[in-house]
Amino acid sequence: MTEMPTPQTFAQSPARTMPPPGGVDAVIVGAGFAGMYMLHRLRGLGLSAVVFEQGTDVGGTWYWNRYPGARCDVESMQYSYSFSPELQQDWQWSERFSAQPEILRYAQHVADRLDLRRDIRFETRVTSARFDEAANRWTVTTDRGETVTARHCVMATGCLSSARLPDIAGLEGFQGATYHTGHWPHEGVDFAGKRVAVIGTGSSAIQAIPVIARQAAHLTVFQRTPNFSIPSRNAPMDAEYEGWWKSDYEAHRAKARMMRTGILYGLNEKSALEVTPAERQAEYEARWARGGTAFMASFADLITNRDANDTAADFVRDKIRGLVKDPAVAEILAPKGYPIGTKRICVDTDYFETFNRANVTLVDVRDAPIEAITARGVRTRHGEVEVDAIVFATGFDAMTGALTRIDIRGRGGLGLAEKWEDGPRTYLGLMTAGFPNLFMITGPGSPSVLSNMIVSIEQHVDWLADCFAHLRARGLETIEATREAEDQWVGHVNEVADRTLYPAANSWYMGANIPGKPRVFMPYIGGVGAYREKCAEIAAQGYPGFRLAAGAQATAAAAE
Repeated sequence: MTEMPTPQTFAQSPARTMPPPGGVDAVIVGAGFAGMYMLHRLRGLGLSAVVFEQGTDVGGTWYWNRYPGARCDVESMQYSYSFSPELQQDWQWSERFSAQPEILRYAQHVADRLDLRRDIRFETRVTSARFDEAANRWTVTTDRGETVTARHCVMATGCLSSARLPDIAGLEGFQGATYHTGHWPHEGVDFAGKRVAVIGTGSSAIQAIPVIARQAAHLTVFQRTPNFSIPSRNAPMDAEYEGWWKSDYEAHRAKARMMRTGILYGLNEKSALEVTPAERQAEYEARWARGGTAFMASFADLITNRDANDTAADFVRDKIRGLVKDPAVAEILAPKGYPIGTKRICVDTDYFETFNRANVTLVDVRDAPIEAITARGVRTRHGEVEVDAIVFATGFDAMTGALTRIDIRGRGGLGLAEKWEDGPRTYLGLMTAGFPNLFMITGPGSPSVLSNMIVSIEQHVDWLADCFAHLRARGLETIEATREAEDQWVGHVNEVADRTLYPAANSWYMGANIPGKPRVFMPYIGGVGAYREKCAEIAAQGYPGFRLAAGAQATAAAAE
């Protein structure tokens, strides 16, 4: 990594000390990429803000997820902020797909360059947020006993930040060490000479398993549902490729923002069914050789046409059978019963090859269900597997968990968790009716987890910043989604999802990994570009679907 320019090369925001407990213009919950950029934009508007962050530093997802092999599945040249031309040109990524430590260093670098930490209260968890209808302000309380009031409350809590442990009997009695990939010890873990169990085979497990297997004396992987994974083909950053991006970053970014996923890669506009079998095979082979999630852009109809999707799924299953030497193990690892891409498509380095190692055992939980965690290991229907450590790669209460675990109450004391009891309801994924001036960055009902998250984060933050400026310029105190607009948007999100194959899978997109959680497709699959245009249109038309009001008007409207 080359030496970074000094902070003085950036245009600095006006100096502002940490606001004391009391009133601020905005409270931001979370200091990941969303919270950091929101703070920067608010400063640029001259608004006061305080950020509450549970961790000891910035970084969000990349602060917590430090498991072995943790790496981004979006290429480094696109997984970064675009708001600062200086930052884009100055920062140098070392690999095509950056690992967690480097992404965290990038987040810390941005915090240093923009002097963000002085407005962030670390090691502080928000426990409640309540809307005061008389004052049109939010009262936010933390686990440190602090109370702050704010005109606006911005939830930058992340979509994959509420880690979950499975409800397995006996867990508390296990005498070895336990870990969750989403809350990994910052000092790291040494598995040398140990017998390790990994429970789960989602994205984090697929990245961690090859690394743990190289360390452990023996690794036992407990798989319930196999996942499709594409090799990353990660490599040191190619200087020519980096130069291509930096030669016209602005134009490349502008094009990416209008792509369905917010990622610039070549989408084949043809159907998988309109080409010859040889042409189809050649396209898949080329994408497989290139590596990464762009495999799903091999043809235009892979997420809408089951017959087309089957051709891609069959291709990947055949690749798995070729990589795994034991045919029985290969069949257990080959996903069946759901279309490729309808669960999060994974990216790996030597994942399937890891099961050729003599020190790795695969347990099919569908054939041998886990009955209990014992003092010495994991007991299945077929017997006990003794281990020294258990790694839970069991995912998150995605998209809603980080919000509903906070006691958020809007008009009439209505709790957000109560309102969302049958599934999340939002307008544009930005607001929910009955909760004035409460905003969600990449919330349910937005492209969010189906997109390059930083592209979606910047779009949401910029939209909110423009909205705040609009309110202030007109002397307005509140903005609130109407129930009619919310109903229409929820209906649209569902309608678009139903045109695709996504609802065919029991995925965390549907909340299927959380017992009792409503089965609702949570992100918006209409595409980043179409969504961006819709949001821009709404702002340009004076925010239809939102009720904007001054103080007295807001109170009167609520009483109607």
